[in-house]
Amino acid sequence: MTMEHVKEIANAVLYEGYLLYPYRHSAIKNRQRWTIGIVYPREYSEANGAIEPWTMHTECLVAGGPEVSLDITVRFLHLLVRTEARPDTASTPWQAQMEAGEWSLAGRLANEPREEGVEREVSVQNLSLSALLAQPQRVEIAFPAGRTVEHLTSPAASGATEIVREQQSIAGAIIVGAERVEPDLFKLHVQIENLTPDTAEVTGRFNAIFLRSFISTHALLQVHEGKFISLLEPPEELKEIAQGCKNVRTWPVLVGNEGEYDTMLSSPIILYDYPQIAPESPGALFDGTEIDEILMLRIMTLSDEEKEQIKQGDEHARQILERTESISPEQFMKLHGVIRSMKPSVEGEEHE
Repeated sequence: MTMEHVKEIANAVLYEGYLLYPYRHSAIKNRQRWTIGIVYPREYSEANGAIEPWTMHTECLVAGGPEVSLDITVRFLHLLVRTEARPDTASTPWQAQMEAGEWSLAGRLANEPREEGVEREVSVQNLSLSALLAQPQRVEIAFPAGRTVEHLTSPAASGATEIVREQQSIAGAIIVGAERVEPDLFKLHVQIENLTPDTAEVTGRFNAIFLRSFISTHALLQVHEGKFISLLEPPEELKEIAQGCKNVRTWPVLVGNEGEYDTMLSSPIILYDYPQIAPESPGALFDGTEIDEILMLRIMTLSDEEKEQIKQGDEHARQILERTESISPEQFMKLHGVIRSMKPSVEGEEHE
């Protein structure tokens, strides 16, 4: 399987819960979006009793010889704040408005800032396993703060004339190491750390700390001239060693076509080996607690006012609405009742 297809699986993890039906910012369900794979800043974590973790740790097994090399890619969402600015409020920072309690309940939903996620990816290629045995490799994570202003040619439904997007800086590290456990078997270690400074005084109010955190964090691991060992179904002789792998807030699983052993996804949600995306799915709906057919039927029943709220929101939400409204009857029918495989019934066999 190509890396492009592997990343389709990884993106399903990256955006799990990013948007939840009914895809409107005003919906209570969508106000608690960031729940998986969060790596908080170390300063913040330690200042608050180390309850929220500032690391994510992966261990898995690699079989091969000294010629083995590895590619490691860490991926996560870096949040930004999207604010609609109107002539009467454009000069007032959104943080000051919240702290001062200036937002009325009636205007809260229309005025409050919205969070959007930007994909971040840090990769290190062709890591020699022999070199990792001698010394761990450290890779820095650093993304700067930023601010953009989008001037609207015509005022939005809310009266906004500008959309301001602000993002805070984040920093951290990836530490990759290895140890030999048998002559041709090695334990690979990948640790992700959030080392964003000046966060000890940040509070969890208004989800402010999420702007300095890694969200939906996961890692893609590829091996060359070797193979990964399944931690879910290892060979009998390697079960004890596999059980000794320490994974903190992550579950490494094989990805690709069944029987391939060169790629692992270290996921913040529990998966089985070789997870797949249903080929009938017309696109991401981000709500893993539901199925495509149900979600799309519900979207079709939304009122024009509700659809307008979606159009004024996140770009991903707008794409969901447009895709749903344009789906053909033939495509929709494919979502209804799919049988992946069948086997002949054996005469005399009991069925529950």
